[in-house]
Amino acid sequence: MGYASSGDGVVRALGNDVSPRRRGRTRALAIGAVASLGTLAAAGALGAGASSADGPVAGAARTVNLHENGRLHLTSHSGLTLNEQGTATGTIKGTIYIHLNVASQTHVTAEVNIYPSGGSLTGHGSANYEVGGAYASFSGTLSISRGTGTYAHAHASNLRFTGSIKRVNDATTVEVSGPLSY
Repeated sequence: MGYASSGDGVVRALGNDVSPRRRGRTRALAIGAVASLGTLAAAGALGAGASSADGPVAGAARTVNLHENGRLHLTSHSGLTLNEQGTATGTIKGTIYIHLNVASQTHVTAEVNIYPSGGSLTGHGSANYEVGGAYASFSGTLSISRGTGTYAHAHASNLRFTGSIKRVNDATTVEVSGPLSY
């Protein structure tokens, strides 16, 4: 006796000689079992001591205090935009990409993408910019606006965003810190 699928999508472990009446009872039992499992799952989601009138309890968002460091190298540039790639270390480790746009002699903007295991994070920053000898430095804020995978509901604002650019080869170091919820 193998598993067979009837035309209406009910899977049964019975031969083809099952009467329509028995098929109806089998279908009713299967529907009842599925409904019971659904009720048990809903009760488990409510937690002990909660009534069904309270509804399901949503999981709390996780918040971590970021302390990220990135060391990046120039991959390309277009006008005053430096495209950098490197490694992020700290709270969330992974590959980091930054598109750093020198908007003026005193201001930069950035798009930051981090690809840790299990997802990605995307943010936008704005910072004051100052050139001093062999290095240029920037200091401002960054907001995380979206994520994928584990970080699908990621959000943060006013993260501290600082860094420096080695002017001879445009190698960049960056630091990001502050609370991130996901």
